[in-house]
Amino acid sequence: MSDPTLDQPIRLTQFSHGGGCGCKIAPSVLRDILADTPFASHLAEAYPDLLVGIEHGDDAAVYRLNDEQAIVATTDFFMPIVDDPFEFGRIAATNALSDVYAMGGRPLFALAIVGMPIGKLPNDVIRQILAGGESVCKAAGIPIAGGHSIDAPEPIYGLVGIGVVNPRRVKQNAGGQAGDILILGKPLGVGIYSAALKKGLLSAEQYAAMIAATTQLNTAGTELAETDGVHAMTDITGFGLLGHLLEITRASKVSARVELARLPLLPGVVELAQGGHVTGASQRNWASYGGEVKLADGLGDWQRAVLTDPQTSGGLLVSCTAELRDTVLAVFHRHGFAQAAEIGGLHPGMDVSIVA
Repeated sequence: MSDPTLDQPIRLTQFSHGGGCGCKIAPSVLRDILADTPFASHLAEAYPDLLVGIEHGDDAAVYRLNDEQAIVATTDFFMPIVDDPFEFGRIAATNALSDVYAMGGRPLFALAIVGMPIGKLPNDVIRQILAGGESVCKAAGIPIAGGHSIDAPEPIYGLVGIGVVNPRRVKQNAGGQAGDILILGKPLGVGIYSAALKKGLLSAEQYAAMIAATTQLNTAGTELAETDGVHAMTDITGFGLLGHLLEITRASKVSARVELARLPLLPGVVELAQGGHVTGASQRNWASYGGEVKLADGLGDWQRAVLTDPQTSGGLLVSCTAELRDTVLAVFHRHGFAQAAEIGGLHPGMDVSIVA
């Protein structure tokens, strides 16, 4: 039996109800689901070598093997955010491995997670998705050592990422300190771009910028974890900048102040956001945590959309001492993150405020 519709163009996004990290369950809904579940409590007491679990919404689990080594384990998958199968595979794999880097780890190997509508997607298209993921793992210096596949109604692809880290160098959401500055590694706006792409309003230059950002491995995380004075680190994905910053402030019991004018943005994001090209996930994000955020007077819907925009394979957010500003920026620049920027800081208190 031959592959179906080989002579017809395939639009991967037509098969999915959501794309990329915009598929994530809304933060407030996820917290409600996980509340009071048996595995959510007493993990530290029951498993003393489990250094990082689900307590503070960290990017990956970390399990200590000995005084010098701990395993970093994560999984991440989603539906297509672009129509090109090879690029979809690259984006999904980059996004999954980011969690290892965000904990300060070094990837060791990956397992593939594959769900595809067999009989609707040609086998060659599925092969291209897998090849895209494999190309990213090759760039990271690791193999895809296995995986699991199912016949699913929507295309799903991602990885289990396994890495290693020194237990003393693990970076968690709970490590932020009042007086720290906040540095963001990648520009924001992937969700806004994806909304415009679905409407055919994304230029070729903007599409290229989107692919470049979402397929850039967050390799700086491994080096940053070795730097004394880097206190906390996470990657910005489906909950948007505000959502993931709130995970740091809650866990660290501090407040944060973000300067909107200093945020690095993808080209044309402001105009697209002002035109109303935002995702449903952005609105769900604000509904989940908007009550914890103080917006400066005069900030409107488009600024809020940027702050809550779901990033797919977004940048690292680093909390570090002010004295390390130039050092941390130099690490980012050395790893190819030209738009890395200081965006604000942490302070005593328990809120997040946004100033123009």
